[in-house]
Amino acid sequence: MRRPPPQLYFVVSAVFHYLGPSFAVLLFARVDVLGVAWLRIASAALIFALWRRPWRAFAALDGDGRRLLLGWGAVLAVMNVCFYTAISRLPLGTVAAIEFLPVIALAAAGARSARNLAALGLAVGGVYLLTDVRLAGEPLGLAFAFANALLFALYIVLADRVANRPGPGLSGIDGLAAAMLVAAVVVTPIGGWEAAPALLDPVALLAGIAVGIASSVVPYVTDQLAMARLARATYALMVALLPALATVIGIVVLAQIPSAAEVAGVALVIGGVALHRSRVAALEDDPGGREERGGPGEDHGERQPRRQAVGSAAEAV
Repeated sequence: MRRPPPQLYFVVSAVFHYLGPSFAVLLFARVDVLGVAWLRIASAALIFALWRRPWRAFAALDGDGRRLLLGWGAVLAVMNVCFYTAISRLPLGTVAAIEFLPVIALAAAGARSARNLAALGLAVGGVYLLTDVRLAGEPLGLAFAFANALLFALYIVLADRVANRPGPGLSGIDGLAAAMLVAAVVVTPIGGWEAAPALLDPVALLAGIAVGIASSVVPYVTDQLAMARLARATYALMVALLPALATVIGIVVLAQIPSAAEVAGVALVIGGVALHRSRVAALEDDPGGREERGGPGEDHGERQPRRQAVGSAAEAV
């Protein structure tokens, strides 16, 4: 039986990555913003804990490994708080576009041809149009959106250090599970009190759990499966689809109708992804490997473990 293509895993991850937050925006009518962030992290942490039991691997780490993991989880908690505060003030597509900025360097590092550089240029131009000019209307929302983007970059760096440290360590889903447990502890004094009323509201509680599953469990697991089989540059530029998908989800779920400039931005992002070609595809068209031939740090083959993908991102940011 053939395995699903890695692009399918990516699409599932991308859709749920913003479908969950769009439902969270609807939940803001019943639960305060920080309370929704707590419900997302706490429910995801509970599911990962029951599934993976990450405390066993945590116990096997030395002091440095545990400190790294604690930092990773803390960054995850604050990053989610910033993200939810941002989407409570800005359109989902705008926040998604800003979140994409730290991975531009990763896509540029993997672009080894004029074609891929042109594709990256289209994607960056699309992100710029999607971002729009909102400094006058929501400076605080933009501040939280950029804080979320920076924390996302730091999250990647810490994830790489945990995965690539010598000796016994956490990797893949087990690492995320352990970090999510830490994040749940860190976010509780920040947003736990705002989530307290939801514990007595069955509808809000179930909705919060659904947000956690849709936002953290499904996209994180499918993202692992996609990154394990996609080349670094291919994966990085496919991330440019996230602002486009977030804009579409914002239209369908939240009725956030984009402007003409935002529509143009979606078109440019999709065009960039369509123009880009991975090293494997280039070698199929050019068996001599004249295009995108390997240099230092380039991927050799389509399949790579998650730690290599995360490590490349860490080097870029």
